[in-house]
Amino acid sequence: MLSGRDFLSMDDLTAEEIRAVLERSGDLKRRLHAGESPPVLAGKTLAMIFEKPSLRTRVTFEVGMRQLGGHAIYLSPQDIQLGTRESTPDVARNLSRWVNGVMARTFAHRTVQDLAEYATVPVINGLSDREHPCQILGDLLTIQDHARRLNGVRVAWVGDGNNVCHSLLLGGAKVGIHLAVATPPGYEPANEIISRARSLAAKSGGSISVGHDPNEAVRGVDIIYTDVWVSMGQEATRAERLKAFAGFLVDGALLRAAGPQAKVMHCLPAHRGEEITDEVLDGPQSIVLDQAENRLHAQKGLLAMIL
Repeated sequence: MLSGRDFLSMDDLTAEEIRAVLERSGDLKRRLHAGESPPVLAGKTLAMIFEKPSLRTRVTFEVGMRQLGGHAIYLSPQDIQLGTRESTPDVARNLSRWVNGVMARTFAHRTVQDLAEYATVPVINGLSDREHPCQILGDLLTIQDHARRLNGVRVAWVGDGNNVCHSLLLGGAKVGIHLAVATPPGYEPANEIISRARSLAAKSGGSISVGHDPNEAVRGVDIIYTDVWVSMGQEATRAERLKAFAGFLVDGALLRAAGPQAKVMHCLPAHRGEEITDEVLDGPQSIVLDQAENRLHAQKGLLAMIL
């Protein structure tokens, strides 16, 4: 179904394909917990390009390839120096002669698009400034694990309308999630992403709302999702952002406003005491470690189908 395909955006998969990846991921997760690791990628190699540092992305892709019988090669910023030491097209063409797939964690989304344009093997977006689709595959698996469904689940995004939010909008809309986004004025998701998500939600039975009131957004939801307010590369705007995001802290009061049924998600790493409190992050309603684990399983499902 997905063999040989690039995965740069949640919009690259149909709703049926998303569900198929999650089904494969769930099967691989159950088999791993039962002590089985089917070597479906024996002899396959994944090149992993990192312009940004990472804990979860590097470990989950590397472990996932190993568990599936394949091999992953970590390429640091110093190894390649995309666009300076060597052009992105040249890197893509060379890697295509050696490996079976490329995962790239970059600053500019254009970089992963260029890799995909010039590579003759599948390219996976491990994070860019526009999207973080692998995170959302893991998140959808997590929501499905806890809610036993995706269609009709109510999710509130509280914080910055960033790359993770973009992928959640697109992926959530495709599978029928009701998503309420609350950001400070000026920090909303990109208009074209909102428009596309609303079009997708109209077909799936989901819904998309974007506003500026966290308490309104979380009322009665199944999931509260937040992320850092200052991402890598935004350090120069830290003081300005902290001022703008005052009132968007996910704390005990906001969790009580949602209700006792609400679970809390965060893609990590967290700035404790900034966008989320220790009480919530480490509390009984937090499922952030389930999210972190499911990055492994979701990416294994994706890799098994693409490579």
